[in-house]
Amino acid sequence: MKRQTRPLLLRGGRLVDPLSGVDRVADVLLDHGKIARIGESLAAPEQGDVYEAAGKVVAPGFIDLRARLREPGLEHAETIETGSRAAAAGGFTRVCCVPTTNPCNDSATVTSFIVERARRRSSVRVSPIGALTKGCQGEQLAEIASMRDAGAAAVGDGDNTVVDSALMRRALRYAGSFGLTVIVHCEDPNLAAGGDIHEGDRAVALGLNGIPVSAETTVLARDLILCRETQSRVHVAHVSSAAAVDLLRQAKWHGAPVTGEVAAHHLALSVDDMPAYDSNYKVRPPFRASSDREALLQGCVDGAIDAIVSDHAPHTGNVKMQEFDSCPFGVIAFETAVALALETLVHSGRTDIQRLISLFAAGPSRALGREPQRLAEGSVADLTLLDLERRWSFDAEASPSKSKNTPFHGREMHGGPAATIVGGRLVWDRDQGFSD
Repeated sequence: MKRQTRPLLLRGGRLVDPLSGVDRVADVLLDHGKIARIGESLAAPEQGDVYEAAGKVVAPGFIDLRARLREPGLEHAETIETGSRAAAAGGFTRVCCVPTTNPCNDSATVTSFIVERARRRSSVRVSPIGALTKGCQGEQLAEIASMRDAGAAAVGDGDNTVVDSALMRRALRYAGSFGLTVIVHCEDPNLAAGGDIHEGDRAVALGLNGIPVSAETTVLARDLILCRETQSRVHVAHVSSAAAVDLLRQAKWHGAPVTGEVAAHHLALSVDDMPAYDSNYKVRPPFRASSDREALLQGCVDGAIDAIVSDHAPHTGNVKMQEFDSCPFGVIAFETAVALALETLVHSGRTDIQRLISLFAAGPSRALGREPQRLAEGSVADLTLLDLERRWSFDAEASPSKSKNTPFHGREMHGGPAATIVGGRLVWDRDQGFSD
């Protein structure tokens, strides 16, 4: 990741920081990777640049807790370089990448490779998630301590579930002793086996195997019990059902150190919105019933859900565009996540921009056990700028991602990222593109 060498003045933006209670129009001077000064009518730096931020929201940098950058080993679908450019265009200043690469990120060697490759080629900050078990196979604990020392921000087995409850309990205690969050994918592999979409009338009508809600909730209930017992920090990945939201809410009420996330596309679509056999709509967990979607939205509003993620899962066309029951799960999602969240939460009137910013910034930081960034002098200058009123259409063919699998190609969006600043450097602007 390249470093900023020139001061940058953001002029006249609307600063919104829910943590500090800030919501005002002001100038922000960035210098040496930090917020150097905040005030009105600040002088332009003599040896720097000015960015006209009037009409835009200036927020703490957005963090994506769940994405697949595919490197090492699966570079045909994505690389750290291409994925990070798509993340920057989506308004994210930091991306946490799951460990299901080839080889799996289950050792300090692979973690160090990702950290070094990101240092040299990424447009945004990259935080690797180390595997919880070797090969993400759920049989033996991975090298958690050495991965943490190499730069792992959390541990988890990607889209795999640790079926062995005793091993899961031991893993929580061990990871907790190092202060690491365990990110869990809650899906009983036996209940979900062979499933393609949400179990229900739509699956029957299409003649497809269904994935029941119980595939999610049976594992989630176990992990929440173990979380309370061990008092180790757990983060629940891509919650998809009303029953799961209720379990999360109850666990928090009982004092479990748990957080949860929802993928932005699950806020926008239900199983009833899926065209028949369109593989671009095949995601894991699946799009569920409209009532589940409503519960996810309500969870974002009332605090049961702590973070919104992209759940970016790139696949090349020849892999994704197979018959529905043969193709892999997942969509590209960096560039649509913020816009979909704005549409479903803010423009719908369900909540305000302060809450949305919390779901993309403070919430993800807390899930990782980190102190959230504030818009304050001396803070790191990782910033996301939003245009709340811009009307635009997502063009998957123009995406920096190597893959184009998305149900949102051509969809009209209302609002979205305007610019992304990492370490005081403007890395992407919607009008000027990337600053290479």
